[in-house]
Amino acid sequence: MSFWASKTLLSAVELGLFTELANGPENFAALSGRLGLHPRSARDFLDALVALGFLGRTGDTYCNTPETDLFLDRRKPSYIGGILEMSNARLYRFWGSLTEALRTGQQQNEARHGEAPTFAALYADPARLRGFLSAMSGISHAANIAIAQKIAWSKYKTYADVGTAQGDLAVQIALANPHLQGIGFDLAECGPVFEEYAEQNGVGDRLRFQPGDFFRDAMPQVDAITMGHILHDWNLEQKKMLVKKAYDALPPGGSLIVYDAIIDDDRSKNAFGLLMSLNMLIETEGGFDYTGADCISWMKEAGFREAHVEHLVGPDSMVVGIK
Repeated sequence: MSFWASKTLLSAVELGLFTELANGPENFAALSGRLGLHPRSARDFLDALVALGFLGRTGDTYCNTPETDLFLDRRKPSYIGGILEMSNARLYRFWGSLTEALRTGQQQNEARHGEAPTFAALYADPARLRGFLSAMSGISHAANIAIAQKIAWSKYKTYADVGTAQGDLAVQIALANPHLQGIGFDLAECGPVFEEYAEQNGVGDRLRFQPGDFFRDAMPQVDAITMGHILHDWNLEQKKMLVKKAYDALPPGGSLIVYDAIIDDDRSKNAFGLLMSLNMLIETEGGFDYTGADCISWMKEAGFREAHVEHLVGPDSMVVGIK
């Protein structure tokens, strides 16, 4: 019954509850009135969030916890609720068709009803695209900071983040390594969002956006290439093709850094990685998540002389290949 708790949190994010309480604690009557909650369920809803650890309460007054105040207030740069907003608006209902997906192998999102494919629909709507790109930054932010610190960037002068989206990985690498010049590589629609984000973080002078389609165009020729939450979107043939294109773009000694919710080689511990792979079943035509050993084998097949797996944070790990 975990979906009960999930939907309670998702509805709280949708209602802006944590943003409202970021202004300060509020009593029950004022808070439920501001949120437009019906009297029948308002107290149960708020107290359920207390019991789940998302709110604090003293007497009749509710407040954010330190975690929800930091991560779920829409006005803070640390907000990670974008991915929850997307989960609430889209993924929650699509996962209701998981059984059909398991029986048919077919995606269960908008494409099921003859609408445009996921990414085509997102990129055609500027407002939805901006929300999606922000959501990707939210779910990736901690891993991006870890990559910016764990890789021996002192060996390199240039890098490119392929499938950069809003550009948080490129930005975090630039912030932690002032000597580097970086490129964000993605479809042209992402350009304005990327450039705005780089300027907001004070690294616009060292980052530039390069429009391109990584299926049709060559990747930028740089010392290191990163791909964050990219490979799992695609089928096996496409995964191998992207790894090979990165290999071709790198100089000897260059690095390809790939990260996802890498599944442990025993396929028994990283539950999030395995569930994310089921999400790829729901969301994509052929995407799936993979083990570190899988990715290393693709890198070796492409020509990389060595590769290893290193944990980042939470369920995310990176696979680093050296040409």
